[in-house]
Amino acid sequence: MLNPVIRGWAQFHQFANSKRTFNFVDHAIHQRLWRWAKRRHPNKSKRWIRKKYFKTIGGNNWVFFGEDKGKELILLRASRFPVKRYVKVKLEANPFDPNWELYFEKRLALKIADNLKGRRQLLQLWKEQQGICPVCKQKITKLTGWHSHHIVWRSLGGSDSQENRVLLHPNCHSQVHSLGITVEKPRPLRGV
Repeated sequence: MLNPVIRGWAQFHQFANSKRTFNFVDHAIHQRLWRWAKRRHPNKSKRWIRKKYFKTIGGNNWVFFGEDKGKELILLRASRFPVKRYVKVKLEANPFDPNWELYFEKRLALKIADNLKGRRQLLQLWKEQQGICPVCKQKITKLTGWHSHHIVWRSLGGSDSQENRVLLHPNCHSQVHSLGITVEKPRPLRGV
């Protein structure tokens, strides 16, 4: 019952500078659980209580655990959730100015790569293109990197939909914006 509450609270507050608070919350929860266990078994020793409710996992000696329908469950710790930082938009950046299109595309790519739905979209784009950059006709890999490019720029009314985006190498993406090269979405072969 506690895990969804801890997960939701930690995910809500992970965008603030909250690591110290997460540690404090974990400590407070541990103290309450220890008092609860001692009150539940007043005639048992501390060692027995520790062995019954707490176990060692990955170097942490005080992981609260229990069983539900034969399945072992462990209590989440808020401090295990990573703190995520917002990246501020540059003051002079204008989303309606085509000169800033590359900057906003890079920001969007970081946002997309950060969540599961966005990673699925990137994978689908990569499969649509058969892993090939439409500009240089070379493979797009983790080593080469990629940028998500809008065919119709957002500053000119283009959407964020999958039909309006292609994956390009970072160098190709810079060339497209600096030289004004038009990019077309690659079409699959007939019958595929």
